[in-house]
Amino acid sequence: MAFEEKLVKKLAANGFDVRIAANAAEAGNIARTEIRNNAPTSISFGDSMTLYAAGTIDWLRTQTEFPLIDTFEKGVPFRELIERRRQALVCHTFLTGVNAISASDGSLHWLDMIGNRIAPIAFGPRKVILVAGRNKICTTPEEASRRIRETAAPLNVKRHEGMKTPCAITGKCADCSSPDRICNERLILHKCHPKGRITLILIDEVLGL
Repeated sequence: MAFEEKLVKKLAANGFDVRIAANAAEAGNIARTEIRNNAPTSISFGDSMTLYAAGTIDWLRTQTEFPLIDTFEKGVPFRELIERRRQALVCHTFLTGVNAISASDGSLHWLDMIGNRIAPIAFGPRKVILVAGRNKICTTPEEASRRIRETAAPLNVKRHEGMKTPCAITGKCADCSSPDRICNERLILHKCHPKGRITLILIDEVLGL
C-alpha cells in the first residue's frame, strides 16, 4: 500500500479510525460494513464525488435497512432540501468526503458554502464516515489550504451549473464577494473527539476534486 505508515499513525494518534482501501469499490464495501455495524437509526450524506465513485450514495438510495435523509434528491424543492439538511445535522450517521489532509500533523481540512457538510462533521451525528482519495494528501496545513482554494474550490464551482464566480472562469481564486462564493466557512479537525467517532477511509486512487 502506497500510503506512508507515518501518516496513518499520525491520523490514528489524533483519534481517527483509519481504514485503507485499494480502490473506490473496496472503499464502498468498507463504508457499507461500517454503516451496518453501527445500525444507524437515520443516515445522511454531504456532497462528495468520492462517495459517488465508491457507489455509496447509490447504495444508500436503494437500500431499505436504514432511514435515509436525502438532502440532494432530484425534483425536491430547494426549501425542502434545506430543511432536510437541518435534519441531517442530528442524524445518527453522516458520510462525506475531505477537501485536504495535512500529512505533517494529521489534520483534516474543508471549505464550505453554507455549512451543511462541515457542521455535522464537527458535532451532532454519533458516527461520521469520511472518504478521501490519495490526491487529497498534502504536506502541511498551509498546503492543504492552498489545495482547497486553488484546486478543489474552482473545480467544484465549475461542476455546478449557473454558479457565477471569478474562479469559474479563470480557475484561480480571487477571494471574491460573489453571491455564489462557496468558500465561506472553514473547518479544520486537529483531533477526533471522542476518539473513533470519525472513520476515515483512505483510498489509494485519485478520486474527487
